[in-house]
This record gives sequence, structure tokens and C-alpha cells, in this order.
Amino acid sequence: MAKIDGGEMLVKALEHEGIREIFTLHGGHLDAIYAACARHGLRVIDTRHEQAAAHMADGWARTTGRPGVAIVTAGPGVTDAVTGAANAYMDSIPMILIGGRSPLADDDRLPLQAVDQMGILRPITKWARSVTHTERIPEYVAAAFRHAVSGRPGPVFLELPIDVLFARVEEENVQFPNDYRPKAPAGPGRDALKQALSWLREAKRPSILAGGGVWFAQAAEELTRFAELTHTPVMTNSKARGSISEEHPLAFGGFGAIHPAAHANNGGAADLVILLGTRIGLFTGGRNSVIPRGARVIQIDIEPEEIGRNRDIELGIVSDCGEFLRQAIEASKNVKFDPHQQWTEQLGVVRDAARHRFDDALKDRRGPIHPARMAHDIAKTLSSNAIVVADGGETAAWMSNAWTARYPGRFLSHGYLGCLGIGLPFALACKVAHPNREVLCIIGDGSAGLNFSEFHTAAKHNLPVTVVINNDQQWGMSKHGQELMWGKGRHMATDLGMVHYERAAEGLGAQGELVERDSDIIPALKRAMASGRPTCLNLITDREVIEPGTLAMYSAGLTGTRAEKPALDDTSETVLPYYGKRKLD
Repeated sequence: MAKIDGGEMLVKALEHEGIREIFTLHGGHLDAIYAACARHGLRVIDTRHEQAAAHMADGWARTTGRPGVAIVTAGPGVTDAVTGAANAYMDSIPMILIGGRSPLADDDRLPLQAVDQMGILRPITKWARSVTHTERIPEYVAAAFRHAVSGRPGPVFLELPIDVLFARVEEENVQFPNDYRPKAPAGPGRDALKQALSWLREAKRPSILAGGGVWFAQAAEELTRFAELTHTPVMTNSKARGSISEEHPLAFGGFGAIHPAAHANNGGAADLVILLGTRIGLFTGGRNSVIPRGARVIQIDIEPEEIGRNRDIELGIVSDCGEFLRQAIEASKNVKFDPHQQWTEQLGVVRDAARHRFDDALKDRRGPIHPARMAHDIAKTLSSNAIVVADGGETAAWMSNAWTARYPGRFLSHGYLGCLGIGLPFALACKVAHPNREVLCIIGDGSAGLNFSEFHTAAKHNLPVTVVINNDQQWGMSKHGQELMWGKGRHMATDLGMVHYERAAEGLGAQGELVERDSDIIPALKRAMASGRPTCLNLITDREVIEPGTLAMYSAGLTGTRAEKPALDDTSETVLPYYGKRKLD
């Protein structure tokens, strides 16, 4: 009888899930897995840091809608991947993190690279298990994928002790599960759907705020069709961008488009808000909410516990977003809805103002490049189906404002963890997933330091991404925020100075170019994208320009006498970044 080891079982189980690539960094605890990957032809993309491997699995899921797989070695390999797991957890991204482990037989004997990995990963994963019997590896892999993609998605962690992984058992004693997930998604109740559509017919100023639940339900077409049938404007968060093309007349950008302040003098704010697959958080709940106080709120979410988080909800519907939309479309086909013309015109004014607020900065000028010019030139140069990854504080905001997302999974950026360093790993994952599409990554020079060595990964694995570094020689958002709080010229731990990132990238096997004039941006981009090589464009930008979002966040509490007495000198009252003015005891 033939015997197989745990590595063979793991890879066969991954193949059953359609996995053909893994992101990893070598460790001896994993060699049984690598040997099986070689036998089965799985692509192994090895990184220079485990954090990058985890981010790549996260980025793969964001651009494909399917789980990515990262495999890291025991001890420091697992702890290095913690940030990637936490980032996926905060944003509900389906990711499989597999970690090696010291031998079970050596527990409590201080073996090499032994640490309580389960205790570390449980709080930042949706599900975590340690496998103690070799023949059960396929069973646990199936469970890992079921937990990652069922209900609200999320990362999972599977721990494989080396003595369990390398052990060999009779193949006929190993069961590979086949049917272990629901065949159909959960749908809305009949009465709840009827109520939601009734309120939508009554509304004069309705809005859909769509989130990642739409994308991971693969419901982009349904979202567009439902919006068209009901004449309802749609706004999206970063995970859902492109689920309705931002060139569509019913697409109005981010959630902030319905902020009451934007409509105070224009006929009123939204009177019905449909939260579709987006959690209630920083911008949709609490004191920072963009949702008008008097608006009815309908929330559709696959996770019952998410209904009503942080605010009252007039109608909560537990449902897969795609199934809700399909049933709502069917129920709306013969129903007449108000065209909401005045409301869409109001939103159009807000959208157009946002699109044109930096027009003056787009003109040729002397001196350092304006960051708005940088972002708009990138947007002009890329093809309409390109993939854009934006990493950095103000940098991501500049690019987000300039880019028009026409397809889902083509704009990747930050989420609730606010995690810097995702840019290059996300971009490389996108290139693995979509080898024939342009992939452009824009990174702040602060963020660039976090996973810069992955230029070597790009070169080694022939992943020709174009990386633009917004080099303003500082942690821009942080420095600008400090000066808004403490006064011009007063800042700490935020200067970076001039760094030749293009030369460093060349040393790692990529090509590089320094760009100092705005007229040189587009020619440099075209050269980079035509080269067929990973490229670093080091753009020197104006360090004095403050991105409007930074200005809004930090200056909200700096009014009157507070602006005359900086918090750096007086701690009786201060302005907390992102949260405004606070009393300190």
C-alpha cells in the first residue's frame, strides 16, 4: 500500500479548492509542502519577509474575490505574518494562513522556534486550529476554506507541527472531503424584502452605500442592474470600488458624497440609506457618520451580529448581498420608481466638484511636483482596465481621488487597520493573478520602507509591476498633522530626507528612474510599462502640499484660542489625530 505524508495531503486539498499558487518564505518546517508543490506543479512565490507573503495572500483575495494562501515557517515566520493576518481580519478578507510549528513530541522542552502561535493568531483570525493527526489534514483544510468564505469572510489559521506534517500514513486511510459548504447563499426574508422596496419607492433621496460584501458575493452586475431599475445612486468603499463603474451616471464616489454638510443648501440630504455589505464603522456610525440623522437606514449583511453595530437600524436584513440583489431585481421589474432626478443632480454637483478641485495643480509649474499632478498623470496614462494599488497616508488619498475604477477588484488600498506597507505585496499578488494587465503601485516614501525588499521578489519571479514612490522626504500626513496641531515648523520623528529609492530598487534587480519635473511623469511611466520589468519611479513631490483629508481631520478641533496654544506645550486639552479635540484628565 502507498503511503503519503502531510505535505502531499495538504497540496491535494489545496488543489481541490482550485489553488494553483502559494505565497511563502522558506523554513525547514515546510519542506514536505514544497516537495508536494513541485510534484503537483503549484507555483511557489517566495518573498523576502513573511509579512509580505501574508499581504500577498490578502491582496490576491481582494483582486480575485477568492481566498489567497500564505504558508510560513514556525515561530518568527508566524509572528512576522501577524500584521498581514490582522489587516485581512479587520477588512473581512478570505485568506488562508498556514504555519509550521515545533514538534508535538517536544512540547515544553524548549525546542527551536516554539511559541504559542495559537494564542497569538486566535484574536486576529476568524478560525484557528492546530492539526494533531496527519490523516486529518485534508479535513482541516476543508474546514479552513469553509470558515474563510462562509458568512462574513475572513482570514483563518492552520497550524501544522513538523512531526505531524512529515509523518506518512496509508493513503487509503485518508479521506478528502468533497461536499462541505452550502450550495446556495442565504437570502432575505419575504417580509423584509417587501418592506425595503416599499421604503425605496417612498424615498425622495435614496442612496446605496456598497461595501466588500458586494464584491465577495460576486454581485457587481446585480448591483448595477438594481441601481438602474430603481434609479438609486450608489457610493462605494475602497473594497467595492468598480462594483458599479465610476463612469456610470448613478455612481457618485465614496460614502462622503451623502454627507449632510454637502447638501445643506441644496434641497436636503439623503432620506433613505441602504447599507449593502458594509459594516457600520468610522464613516457610517457614531459621531463621524456621513448618514443624516433623520434618514431611514436599511442594513443588509450576511452576519447577524453586524446589524445595528454603532447605530440604530430601522430595518436589518440578514442575507448574502448577491442573493438580496437578485431577489430585489426580480421583485422590482414591474414596479415604477421615482427617477430621483433632483437628487442625482445634487450628487452630481458634489461629484464634479471633487473631480475638479485640483485643476489648477494639474498645470505645468516650476519646482517639486504637485502630488495631485502626479496622481492625475498616472490615471491618464494607465489603460481603463489597469489595476491600481495605493499605499500611504496622503499618497493613497491623492491616488484615490484621481483614479476612476471601472471594474471590481482593480483598486486596492487601505482598510480599517490603516496598515502601511501593503502596496508592493498587493501589487505583486495582482500581477500573479492578472499577468496580462497593467499593475501600477503608488507608495508614499514612508510606506516604501516597510516592504521595499520585495522588489527582489518582483525581479526573481518576473512580475513586471510599475511602482511610483511619492517622495516628499517625510511622513507627509503625520508631519502635516503635527504642524496643524503644534504650529508651522514644529514636528517630531516625521522627517525622512532624500533617499534614492530608484537606485536601491536597481540593486534588488528592478530598474529605476528619478523624476523631478512634472512634464517628465508621463514619459517615465510609458517607459516603465513598456519595459517588461519591475520598475521604481522615484518622483520628487512638493512637501508643503497638504491633502484635503489630512487638513479636515486635524483642523476640526483647532479653532479659536486652541490654535493659538499648541497642544505640544499644553496637555490639558489636545487634538487627537482622526478623533478631534479631547479633554485629558
